[in-house]
Amino acid sequence: MTDVAATVLFEHPLNEKMRTWLRIEFLLQQMHSNAQLTDIASALLFFRTVSDLLDVLERGEVRTDLLKELERQQQKLSQWKDVPGVDLSRIEGLRAELKQCASVLMKAPRIGQALKEDRLIALVRQRLSIPGGCCSFDLPTLHIWLHLAQSQRDREVRNWLETLAPLNNSLMMVLDLIRQSGAFRNQISLNGFFQDNAEGADLLRLRLSMENQLYPQVSGHKTRYAIRFLPLDSEHGVVPARLNFELSCC
Repeated sequence: MTDVAATVLFEHPLNEKMRTWLRIEFLLQQMHSNAQLTDIASALLFFRTVSDLLDVLERGEVRTDLLKELERQQQKLSQWKDVPGVDLSRIEGLRAELKQCASVLMKAPRIGQALKEDRLIALVRQRLSIPGGCCSFDLPTLHIWLHLAQSQRDREVRNWLETLAPLNNSLMMVLDLIRQSGAFRNQISLNGFFQDNAEGADLLRLRLSMENQLYPQVSGHKTRYAIRFLPLDSEHGVVPARLNFELSCC
């Protein structure tokens, strides 16, 4: 993020399924952004993220929910076929991508299992909950691994990430289609408060100007939600009586 950003985009899930997906996306992005492990600091950041991801994957039926959503998105696209002026080639292309993602995800081994069974990852996970538990004397396996050739470490990390490719590709496509399903509309909050209905929606997306340095506090579920805007500076910040913002209900 940079100081010159004019607006900030916030996303809030409206159900547990979307909450899990956004957390997985967040963790996968961190893993891919920090995939070159050059020292103990970068390695621990990567392994801690892997551990967090495995914890999230163990809590729910991620594969089942994603397969259902891939099928639902195919059905939604099929409904556009009879709409005048629609780009049929684009529709068929997206449906083919969805089918391919579903096929690969269906055939893939249990998501995260390869990472759970990896000896190095397992050793590091055991020590992460101990303050300072990954020192070289506590974890000599990691210490010597970090002294292997960088190319060898890079290759192992690529192999780890490749085991997550079916999950990553399916999730990215599903979230992209969901995000595109709702258009941003201008809204006004009164005295820092806004509420509306969200029947059948999965995700709220809010775009706020940085001018007032406000952030949204969202509460609600799949049928109704409320947003309260709060200042970053809780002591001196001011919330305008009428605040313009953009909102997309996806």
